Amino acid sequence: MATLEDVRRFAAPLPRSYEALVRDHVKFRVGSYVYLSVSPDESLLGFAFPKDERAALVAAEPDKFVMPLRSDERYNWVRARLAALDDDELHEIVLEAWAMVVPKRVAAAYLG
Repeated sequence: MATLEDVRRFAAPLPRSYEALVRDHVKFRVGSYVYLSVSPDESLLGFAFPKDERAALVAAEPDKFVMPLRSDERYNWVRARLAALDDDELHEIVLEAWAMVVPKRVAAAYLG
């Protein structure tokens, strides 16, 4: 079961990543781009994810993944239930979401 502290543990060391509190949501950003957002009750994690792949992700694991809010459907975004994620899944989600918003050369250098 993943928590906000686990999200912080994986996001904090990433180059150019920083944490911000916006309307009670803990958000992780690179510049002005948000790549992770934790709901105020810490039950949901929104994350950067390709729009064209999210319906398949949600359909494959509906107990784990949820479509974005209607207002966020235009973005490359999907949500996950934190309690349904294990450490390895969370780490992969954080890295892939971060890689979507950071310059490609930064991601390549970090991921090696």
